Amino acid sequence: QVHVVESGGGLVQAGGSLRLSCVASGRTFSNYPMGWFRQAPGKEREFVAAISWNGGSIYYADSVKGRFTISRDNAKNTVYLQMNSLKPEDTAVYYCAAQSTGRWIATRLERYDYWGQGTQVTVSS
Repeated sequence: QVHVVESGGGLVQAGGSLRLSCVASGRTFSNYPMGWFRQAPGKEREFVAAISWNGGSIYYADSVKGRFTISRDNAKNTVYLQMNSLKPEDTAVYYCAAQSTGRWIATRLERYDYWGQGTQVTVSS
């Protein structure tokens, strides 16, 4: 099994920045597309960003485009989400996920196979 662990969440003022990290176990990590999703209280989990195994394909939700940057370092089995210009509406639990089999559709939750426990991001006004 692949284990995924997120970290880096916290409380920040609107306009501030956070960098989330996601570490996955296993030597095959470099072959997995990875995604970031978030879920606010009372809301459905939604797509944030995704990156292919080699970083050649990157996708962002319209709500974060231009503010968030996803990247990966396969040598460290780690994917990052740099979040700048944070807004109160970015407040949510952020989840990292890995896709292992089947066709990858970057924005669809059901296409991901392994999920982390989530890390809380709170943005105050």
